[in-house]
Amino acid sequence: MIGTLYLVATPIGNLQDISFRALETLKTVDVIACEDTRHTQKLLNHYSIKNRLVSYHAHNETQRAAELAEMLKTGKSVAVVSDAGTPAICDPSFRIVELAQEIGARVVPIPGAVAFVNALIVSGLPTDSVFFGGFLPSKKSERICRLEEVKEIPATLVFYETPHRIEKSLGDCLEILGNRKAAVARELTKLHEETIRGSLQDLVGIFAAKPTKGEIVLVIEQFRVSNFKFQISDDQTLTARIGELEKEGVDHKTALKKAAKEFGLSKSEAYRIVQSQKAK
Repeated sequence: MIGTLYLVATPIGNLQDISFRALETLKTVDVIACEDTRHTQKLLNHYSIKNRLVSYHAHNETQRAAELAEMLKTGKSVAVVSDAGTPAICDPSFRIVELAQEIGARVVPIPGAVAFVNALIVSGLPTDSVFFGGFLPSKKSERICRLEEVKEIPATLVFYETPHRIEKSLGDCLEILGNRKAAVARELTKLHEETIRGSLQDLVGIFAAKPTKGEIVLVIEQFRVSNFKFQISDDQTLTARIGELEKEGVDHKTALKKAAKEFGLSKSEAYRIVQSQKAK
């Protein structure tokens, strides 16, 4: 009989945020595969769980997944955990799930904490439609391209980010997405948990002025033409918006394009409006 693979969610900070079912699973499986055995051992020690641990991380995923699949073939049960949160959410697990399905093993989720979900529900932004983009790219050029790809998705945008990149990423979000509402959630469920809300422009200023530590989730308002508090019928407000963007350091051509997008106009239509306004 083929064994069962369990994907077990663990706390993202507070060790009390684990389910009875997760604890029972970790006690009874034949082996626990984890990103960092030392980190997971602390969780097991806290709940007096004694079980076999093996490493399963990004650097050994292919080899270890094959080994775990062989264990499943012999009828053994395997639990996969990440250092924090739910396995396979920006953490290794895809390969072992794929192999388990290929050999006909049962794959069972043991639900629990997910950092981006908790950040989303405290952000104060809509949760009816959500796009989770994982970590933004570390290189500015790639990050800009990624933001261009997602800027018109009709959903609240959620990303993971690192402390040393959050200021730069916020600046790029402001440049590409416009000055949307946003929230930065840091150290969720931990001692220094905080959620800072404001416009992207506000957040750029806040994080430029303070050093940042801990794990970060960035939540950004979805694209809507109605997000922008301007009246399309009022020609003067289009010109004023272009002026505002230019004061923020955006060149005239880019400012015209951005303002046109905000007003639901083509670039050529916006250009004609601006020219007619100048002629008055």
